Amino acid sequence: MKAPLPLLVSGLGIAQIVSWGSLYYPISVLGESMQRDLGVSSTVLFGAFTLSLLISGMAAPMVGRLMDAHGARAVLCAGSLLAMGALLLTARASGPVGLYAGAMLSGVAMAACLYDAAFMALNQLAGDAYRRSVTGLTLFGGFASTVSWPLSQFLLGTVGWRDALLLYAGLQLALCLPLHALLLPARTGKTLAAQDAAPAAVVLPDTLWLATAFALASFVLSVLSVHLISLFRLSGLENGSAVFIATLVGPMQVLGRLLELGAGGRLRAVHVGAVAFASMVLALAGLFLLHGASPLAFVIAGLYGISNGLMTIVRGVVPAELYGRRHYGLLLGRLARPAFVARALAPFAFPLGLAGLGTGGVVLALGGVAALACWSYRAALREAAAAAAATAPSASA
Repeated sequence: MKAPLPLLVSGLGIAQIVSWGSLYYPISVLGESMQRDLGVSSTVLFGAFTLSLLISGMAAPMVGRLMDAHGARAVLCAGSLLAMGALLLTARASGPVGLYAGAMLSGVAMAACLYDAAFMALNQLAGDAYRRSVTGLTLFGGFASTVSWPLSQFLLGTVGWRDALLLYAGLQLALCLPLHALLLPARTGKTLAAQDAAPAAVVLPDTLWLATAFALASFVLSVLSVHLISLFRLSGLENGSAVFIATLVGPMQVLGRLLELGAGGRLRAVHVGAVAFASMVLALAGLFLLHGASPLAFVIAGLYGISNGLMTIVRGVVPAELYGRRHYGLLLGRLARPAFVARALAPFAFPLGLAGLGTGGVVLALGGVAALACWSYRAALREAAAAAAATAPSASA
């Protein structure tokens, strides 16, 4: 029996908090201690994290196919078990080999239990309430860093990084796995019907422009998520001010998602996407103009937070509005691959750009990438509209 939709969204949302909070966010807090105990450099440590993101992107289409074929419960439960195994491997690592083994398994787990997999599940189960359900899910997920960073800091100081990861592994087994197993049906009639009716080779729409837009946006937003405080400092803000203003990003993400939830019935998903992309471009323009202490820094943090908060929703709902929801798991998986790769490369590309271009140059370059993402998004909308017009029955028919 399928759980009521509000209960389903709440349960998946709690699992998202735990999964993001154990697989993605802890390294920023635990990383220094991990380097010291494992005897590795920061390049080796974050190289392992980058590898996990790359593998996640490579695995995303496979996860989409499995979701379409076997339903949500099997995939998300497997994701929880893989996450537990990855955390156990990493916690028991004694050097680079164990670290990278855990990272590789973590990459597959991310593809099977983070946002994209949860969106695929909601596509199968939420029906006409899909868009509202995606927004509700991301409201939960927005608190992952808020929970994970202080909890990881507390655990680091009390039991150490290894036991912190063991605790997170235990949460995957004791919380995420039961939530996925109890709230999700084994298979849905829609999934079975789609599978029975599917041809041997699934033909998906051409999503090159949309995939490019999402990948470029992921690159820019990932750079800002890691380096916004540094960019504020390089623009002349004092350290305390830079940190304080950056803390506003989280609440602005939630605010953006709440506004989308309220406007969801009146505003098309593609228009929400336009707001997300435009906000990203404006945030980079403001960052280029920022010099010293200025109220403009608050505007930049707000625009970035709104863009980042909305973009997660946009990745889940705009493809459905443009291309429909048939074979949606595979469609989201293919769209996720370049975005994960771009997200993995972003933290390392920024220092190289900073060394070669300086602060103003690298911000200008990021602004150019953001503008190109916005242009690609507009191209995707035009292409989808043209395809819909070409397939629509003529007025005289």
